Amino acid sequence: MVRVAVIEDDIPTSNQLVGWIKIAKPDITVDQWFNRDDAEEALAKEHYDAVVLDIELGRERHAGVALINTINKQTYNTPVLVVSAMPATIYRSIMKALDAWDYLQKTTFEESDFIETFLDILRSSRNKQTDIPTGTLVQDELSLDPLWQRTPLWRGQHINLPLTAQRILANLYENKDQVVSYEDLYKVVKSGRNRDNIRKHVSTIREAFKEIDPDFMGIENVPMRGFRWVSDAVRKS
Repeated sequence: MVRVAVIEDDIPTSNQLVGWIKIAKPDITVDQWFNRDDAEEALAKEHYDAVVLDIELGRERHAGVALINTINKQTYNTPVLVVSAMPATIYRSIMKALDAWDYLQKTTFEESDFIETFLDILRSSRNKQTDIPTGTLVQDELSLDPLWQRTPLWRGQHINLPLTAQRILANLYENKDQVVSYEDLYKVVKSGRNRDNIRKHVSTIREAFKEIDPDFMGIENVPMRGFRWVSDAVRKS
């Protein structure tokens, strides 16, 4: 049986996250913890398939960081999804350095985004092989898993992206050196089908790349039309 821990000190938020998890997987077992001490005790006793946690618990501003370090010392390789009000522009790179699976900033994502990301985490939890799976696309130093079982790789390093952003990236890459219109990109998002939302997803993708490659220039904005993945050959021409 799949078992998940939700570690969140705000009870309404905790219950909302549990509700979304149950929508994604009705038969899942979810344990709720509301402070660091109880969570640490549970993590020492239980083998969780995934952990959803907040960074700030009660008066401890970085309790979640300590919990991630605790999880990283275990042998289970439990994926962690961080859901926090802390600004993603600052904390996403910190969580990546701590090997968290993904970071969602509160009030900036919708139920569907959470569910897609959570299901992606469960798939990863079942597949802990480190090799790139057969069928992975490998070109221009970018590796994409078409089965969405693991995060993309750029020059051998994981790129932490929500599932919707991964799909947009895949669409751009599959049509590299060609303009992908906003209308075409609407087809890979389940909500927020407007240009502002697409631009936000592309901005998230660029930020994720630049965290590991500050010189990344692989996605080009085509005014009034859409975006284009620019291959190395084109960039060097």
